[in-house]
Amino acid sequence: MTESQRPSGEYPMYPSYGNGDAAYPPPPAQQPAQPISTGPGTTVWPGSGGAGHSGGDGYGGFGHGLPQSAPQPSGHGRRAKRPVALLAAVAVAAAVVGGVTATAVGQLTGTGSSGTDSSSVVSGTTVSQSSTGTVAGVAKAVSPTIVEIGATSTAGESTGSGVIITSDGEIVTNNHVIAGASSIKVTLSTGRTYTAKVVGTDADKDLALIDLEGASGLKTATLGDSSGIKVGDQVVAIGSPEGLTGTVTSGIVSALNRDVTVAKDSEGGQGQGQGQQGGGSDWPFEFGGRQFNGDTGNSTTTYKAIQTDASLNPGNSGGALINMNGEIIGINSAMYSASSSGGSSSSGAGSVGLGFAIPVNTLKADLDTLRDGNGS
Repeated sequence: MTESQRPSGEYPMYPSYGNGDAAYPPPPAQQPAQPISTGPGTTVWPGSGGAGHSGGDGYGGFGHGLPQSAPQPSGHGRRAKRPVALLAAVAVAAAVVGGVTATAVGQLTGTGSSGTDSSSVVSGTTVSQSSTGTVAGVAKAVSPTIVEIGATSTAGESTGSGVIITSDGEIVTNNHVIAGASSIKVTLSTGRTYTAKVVGTDADKDLALIDLEGASGLKTATLGDSSGIKVGDQVVAIGSPEGLTGTVTSGIVSALNRDVTVAKDSEGGQGQGQGQQGGGSDWPFEFGGRQFNGDTGNSTTTYKAIQTDASLNPGNSGGALINMNGEIIGINSAMYSASSSGGSSSSGAGSVGLGFAIPVNTLKADLDTLRDGNGS
């Protein structure tokens, strides 16, 4: 490439073509790009080639690409230094635009580093976008829908848990939590208490539906789909073990379709509820031909259960097993306590990571029956 030869005058000279006043070359096939005036003493030419270099269009390389400064007459002995400054300005502008865009995207998606996630939280059991997949996020969203149930019967008092499924106070729990109860008191996560009545029970599935008297505007749980869960999925359990309302534990799905056998009524144990207060036994159940936590008695039922290592203790019965989207996938129903497996009384026995839950699809299929007050 060569630089254009220019005389010391102000404008470059071109060879003439033809006769007379034809002092300039014929017009090119494309019109050259017009200069852009940016201020006194500076002219910017669009083009990919450097100033004064031959390009594809035959006019000093002013083709397509980054802006270049206008050529200066050689008689002045200098070239414009504007391209570097212009590029720097473009880079700064791009950085500013990029920063604004990133901030806007962060605000819309809830992933920005500043501000709170309150705008993306919806009342009920919807987990906030920034907390999806975390135990803390699930606990915050679902805890208001889990209640403590205190049942009083001739056998004494028992404590269990339940899940609010309608805003006017329908609550799902285990049949063994409220079986034989003469009165039922329910305590919300806020500490407010209600009296409840039994709507329907299904001893074969160990499910029951109770209804709060005079309740309205309650937060409700979202019932998920237990058919899609897999071994190894992370889960959260919420309940009231030993009367400790709103206790949260976490673990994984350990196994599926476990055959768990439980007592249908209080004949199978020293009381009807898991977590008897005042010396009762843990809720008895049978698995693999062996009885755990006491005698299951003569009247029993067997159902397919989800096994989990999320810590369950006496009083968790009827509470929720939840996936990481905040959806209920099971109703906790039984737990193995090593110290009470021989049938001895041990209401203080703890979890060893063997818990069982009734799949939520079993509950959903049974809801109409429970609401009609039918059952077995």
